[in-house]
Amino acid sequence: MRYFAYIFYGVIFLTLVLVATANRTVVELSLLPKELSSFGLDYSISVPIYLIFFSGTFLGTFFGVLWEWSREYKHRAELHHQSRELRRIQNELSSLKDQKYQGQDKVLVLLDEIT
Repeated sequence: MRYFAYIFYGVIFLTLVLVATANRTVVELSLLPKELSSFGLDYSISVPIYLIFFSGTFLGTFFGVLWEWSREYKHRAELHHQSRELRRIQNELSSLKDQKYQGQDKVLVLLDEIT
């Protein structure tokens, strides 16, 4: 299964490299349209177009994962609370069994637990 993951990641990497080399055209990103540049905010930058594609994909994935993680927080907190409660109950049950069978032979205790 691990090899399939390596092959999958390799194909994804190769695809990204091919997309990047096919889209090397430099484009100009401007903060405001040219008509509004009189406000003094005529900041612009020239970048290859594949950087725009990859950064949009990365940012979309990042914010999507962040959104889902925050949305599912209450479920994780409830699961954590339930697992702590389960451990507490198991420890209590173990101590009660130890008290019940204290001083008895271990073979008889095992037979009593089976039946």
